[in-house]
Amino acid sequence: MSMIIERLTVIGVGLIGGSFARALREAGAVGTIVGVDTDRDNLNQALSLGVVDEITPDVARGVRDAQVVFVSVPVCSIPMVVREIAPFLPPGCIVSDGGSVKSAIVRECEALMPPGCTFVGGHPIAGTEHSGAAAAFAALFTGKRCILTPTPATDAGAYDTMARLWRSAGANVCSMEPGHHDRIFAEISHLPHVVAYALVHAVGTADVEGENVLSYSAGGFRDFTRIASSDPVMWRDITLMNRAALLTSIDGFSASLAELRRRIDCSDPAALAEFFTIAKQFRDGIL
Repeated sequence: MSMIIERLTVIGVGLIGGSFARALREAGAVGTIVGVDTDRDNLNQALSLGVVDEITPDVARGVRDAQVVFVSVPVCSIPMVVREIAPFLPPGCIVSDGGSVKSAIVRECEALMPPGCTFVGGHPIAGTEHSGAAAAFAALFTGKRCILTPTPATDAGAYDTMARLWRSAGANVCSMEPGHHDRIFAEISHLPHVVAYALVHAVGTADVEGENVLSYSAGGFRDFTRIASSDPVMWRDITLMNRAALLTSIDGFSASLAELRRRIDCSDPAALAEFFTIAKQFRDGIL
């Protein structure tokens, strides 16, 4: 793999930002990688682990001479970070992100770009419940999908550069309109997370004759609720930023749960079997 850019700046050297850096380094797609983070301990760890080559807590210094700046911070903070770095971006710089909400981010960040610079919204569909530079690994995006969300204002060359970088990181790249992206991921990603949090909250606060109900949890409960171990601050921000689409998804789930409750209450074995069979068929179809 030949080098695509000489200098990459990663703002927020956690699981996603750190893994992007590791993957591009392993592929030989970048020269120097600069890490910027407000957490000095995490930043020092990123340097000691070889995730980045240089570190600084100063965003102005961090983006100096960067060809691409990848912003990997909680979604509500992305526009704020882009606003902070905008005056210091070198001519021709591409700014992108890894947030799982796109409409608001793309709209705000495009408006902040100085002349000659381009914002390309992105969302790698990969992750674990772990966070921080120590959790980063080069293979995180291998075989996974990365969605780029260009608009009429997106420079074609900038889009192509980001697509090449993500392919170098092992991802399969596709393009999607920002609002369409948000409606899809409210259903397939954001809803499952809030349902997992709600389930653990309900069971954890259940009063069953003074028992600690969670102490009896086994494989099924733990597998289903694994994502409730994800960063609460990150998911607070995602749910607020994609509020409208997520509320629609929650209403749809609530209606489905109410229908299941009705069938259980009616003690209707045929109706229950039908409900579970339809759900199983949908599930089997994605395996």
